[in-house]
Amino acid sequence: MYLPYPDQLESPRLRTRFVTPADQVPWADFFKDPEAVALFPDAGSASYAERAERWIERQLTRYREGRFGMQVLLEKTTGAFVGQCGLLAQEVDGVAELEVGYHVFRKYWGQGYAPEAARLFIDLAFSRYLADSVISIIDVRNVNSQRVAEKNGLQREKQTRWSDLDVYIYRIERPHWK
Repeated sequence: MYLPYPDQLESPRLRTRFVTPADQVPWADFFKDPEAVALFPDAGSASYAERAERWIERQLTRYREGRFGMQVLLEKTTGAFVGQCGLLAQEVDGVAELEVGYHVFRKYWGQGYAPEAARLFIDLAFSRYLADSVISIIDVRNVNSQRVAEKNGLQREKQTRWSDLDVYIYRIERPHWK
């Protein structure tokens, strides 16, 4: 299996690892939180466990196909499952893009974990020359994710339809990084 980027990344408070099927229980807990998943792209009527299994399989498929994928975020001192973040090969309006995506468990909201994790992966994308720009695809209603993008220097570029959602595309280009 070709993996276009490493796991075991570290920031001041977080470390990452690739998603595994063993992550189904904590990820099912994420899907049980209606506020956390209100703007999540994998809405549906399946059980929490089924939604978690689908989400995990999607990441494993991304890994196998060399299309990056989300990684588990773990709090370094406790090992607690904080959420996920990663780089995702996407297509937006017919253009291939590299997205930084992030989801954090609600009990960790407002503690700076999402911007810290996103910064880790943006740094990786630019330091490894994986792309000349990185985007975030954010539901127009998701003000908190918009703030995370802005904290990391991404600027709102446009509004578009993507995956049947009205989204903003935020972007940072290599010359504006750091």
